[in-house]
Amino acid sequence: MPGRDETLAALGRAAIHTVDVVRDVWLLLKDIAFWLFIAPWKRQRAGIRWESVIEQGVRIGWDAIPIVVLINLFVGMISALQSASLLKRFGQLLLVANAVALSTTRELGPLLTAIIVAGRSGSAFTAEIGSMKMAEEVDALSTMGLHPTRFLIVPRVLAMAIAVPLLTLLADFMGIFGGWLVAVTVVDLGSWQYLRHTADAIDMGDVMRGLTKSCVFGGIIATVGCYLGVHVEGGAEGVGRSTTNSVVVSIFLVIFANLVFTTFFYVIE
Repeated sequence: MPGRDETLAALGRAAIHTVDVVRDVWLLLKDIAFWLFIAPWKRQRAGIRWESVIEQGVRIGWDAIPIVVLINLFVGMISALQSASLLKRFGQLLLVANAVALSTTRELGPLLTAIIVAGRSGSAFTAEIGSMKMAEEVDALSTMGLHPTRFLIVPRVLAMAIAVPLLTLLADFMGIFGGWLVAVTVVDLGSWQYLRHTADAIDMGDVMRGLTKSCVFGGIIATVGCYLGVHVEGGAEGVGRSTTNSVVVSIFLVIFANLVFTTFFYVIE
């Protein structure tokens, strides 16, 4: 039957494409690990390009501070209002501080920060590297004996792994501050009471969980953005398509990784 044959052919092509993608991603990760951890100790003039890392870090981290501050401030305020509307039925308004602090440090801070960075910087990685590939600048680097992974990808991955946790710390603070702002102005809780319950609700373990997540999220975003940039095809239209795919795939993988982390932490508690 022609219809069944076409379906089987489509499934076969999809399976082959999936295997190719997994193989290419694995090779890229091996390449990144080599230039990040092994080459600086074994090869002369193969160290990490820290000036490029700092430049990328400023673009990823410093330039994202305003939007991270505003979004997490608003989300913290929303979390406080939603928690208060539920907890006041049980006469437990003081637990608003606990709810906001735990949800921000464990989940909302790392997740929202990663989504913001994926939209800002992950897509930029794909567009920049994809445009360089279309202009044959990536091939020019190889021709000059300069490895593209070392010069283009490793600084972005390292900068992302550093900047995203720092942004997450800022996001945690702003989320808790937003909850405090609502608690003392709308819910009528005492400022000292709110801060004391916040301090009792969270410990360094909660913060470290969020930072561990954010470091992995940063690696995912950078790897996806760079991979899709290196594998751009189809000219300017292909660059635009890969840039869009970069955001979608990064957010999907970040949310899936967050699910894995949350399940793991739930099991070990």
